[in-house]
Amino acid sequence: MKLPAVLKHRPIVVSENYERVDGRFARNTDAKGLSLGLAQCSDRGKAAISAKVWRSAGENWSKQSEELPLHQVLDLSILICRSLAHFREAYRYEYFYDPQEPVLDRIGLQGGAMTVAIYMGNGRINEDMKLFNQALSADDEMIGERLRPLSQILKDMGY
Repeated sequence: MKLPAVLKHRPIVVSENYERVDGRFARNTDAKGLSLGLAQCSDRGKAAISAKVWRSAGENWSKQSEELPLHQVLDLSILICRSLAHFREAYRYEYFYDPQEPVLDRIGLQGGAMTVAIYMGNGRINEDMKLFNQALSADDEMIGERLRPLSQILKDMGY
């Protein structure tokens, strides 16, 4: 299924076969493609780049398709990686975190810091942490399969 080029998000770099590689949802997903392109919120004469997940359950493109600015995609990647690092050592705690120190990290960005923390506002955090850990364990191979090429690409780029 070809991604549309007539909508406000204008694809530039695409993965049109994403439904074949969408993790555990592969071949049974409404996520049909990924793209980097010109953002729908770009002002005339000013370009902003965004990433988009294109969703379609049939003939029409879904309003559930998501568009994110690239820095937010990268911030989510940072959050994912920092969380994965935490859960590698989380077995040391009864509930996979230290309730006395829920802040996992503060990562400097643009003169401030992005705080990565366990959300103590979740009334079922202890139970949910166990479920989250189980889900990470179940998806470990699939996540690693994506982190390895990402790591190599970042190294090749000098990061």
